[in-house]
Amino acid sequence: MKRSASILALVTACTVVAAPAFAQSQGDWTFGIGVINVNPKSNNGTLAGGPATINDNTQASFTAEYFIRDNLGIELLAATPFEHDISIGGALAGTSKQLPPTLSVNYHFPTNGKIKPFIGAGINYTTFFEEQSSLGVLKLEDSWGFAVQAGADWQVSDKGALRLNVRYMDIESDAYLNGASIGTAEIDPVTIGVSYVHRF
Repeated sequence: MKRSASILALVTACTVVAAPAFAQSQGDWTFGIGVINVNPKSNNGTLAGGPATINDNTQASFTAEYFIRDNLGIELLAATPFEHDISIGGALAGTSKQLPPTLSVNYHFPTNGKIKPFIGAGINYTTFFEEQSSLGVLKLEDSWGFAVQAGADWQVSDKGALRLNVRYMDIESDAYLNGASIGTAEIDPVTIGVSYVHRF
């Protein structure tokens, strides 16, 4: 987890040195559009008796957040479908698409400058589809798990901000080949997102 720890430390450092103010009040909505990279951890478990590796992928991201209290919002993350190569023992074994909608409760720290840090925690649901494999019929089960994030908004207008955020998602999927279990894919990605967020 050195990779995720380093990224989270960087985001935290940026939020500490910044003096931030894109204030959100109870009843506000924000909508965001950007890109997100899903980067699975380096060791993805054992499938069919061999070490599994799942590569990263970048897609468009969308967020909607409603503020139930000043600075406290409920956010839904959505994205266009991610596609990942799955290798076993270093050889390409298949591909799968996935969608990871994530519901989070976020706290935006009240500040007075142009950069506003936030943290969040919630639940991730990942659904896998269009699995393909030269070895036979591949099936990956859907996954539920927790998710945490940290990030910051940089105010660029009265209602607009640029956002950088990092998430960790607990994603594990039972894998089947021709109906027989071949193990569990341990994905557990760190995601990095950049987006434009507009407040209404």
